[in-house]
Amino acid sequence: MILDIVKLGEESLREKSVAVEEVNDEIKQLANDMFETMIEADGVGLAAPQIGKNIRMFVIIADDDIRRVFINPQIIKTSEEVGPYDEGCLSIPQVYESIIRPLKVTVQALNENGKPFTLDADGLLARVIQHEYDHLEGIVFIDRGDKAFAEKTEQAFQKRAERAAKKAQEKAAKKARLNAKLAAKEAKKNK
Repeated sequence: MILDIVKLGEESLREKSVAVEEVNDEIKQLANDMFETMIEADGVGLAAPQIGKNIRMFVIIADDDIRRVFINPQIIKTSEEVGPYDEGCLSIPQVYESIIRPLKVTVQALNENGKPFTLDADGLLARVIQHEYDHLEGIVFIDRGDKAFAEKTEQAFQKRAERAAKKAQEKAAKKARLNAKLAAKEAKKNK
């Protein structure tokens, strides 16, 4: 099932996530839905807070095309060597910024069957793990870059949300007026 991806400005993106208590069929189904949503949105990673669920879980399909589920992950080691990369995010569409991160990470997590694993990652996979892990901490990638750019982006998304809310309000009012006219017409007709 394709899920709705929350956008910058929604609370779940800024909240710290809680541990998954039990890896069960519901969590497995959520992982499948997250993969489907991520693929549909043309992404390489998706964290649970991005679909409004503040649990410590994310999914990734990086440049090696392997489907990976990370439940209750912990980054236990990062390289001293860092490098820049233009990052984007499904929750902040059409916004990109060069972000400096460690080039290698070691992460421990549970997979979709509840089995623990440790993964040493480098390249794009290491970057995506760090990006998605940040979501579990209530951090978005623009927080790691230029502060002025982050503020400008936050303001732009706030304005978008306000415009969308205003449009929805106008649409609801128009629908209510139309329904009232139809009801009045029907009432006249039934007299």
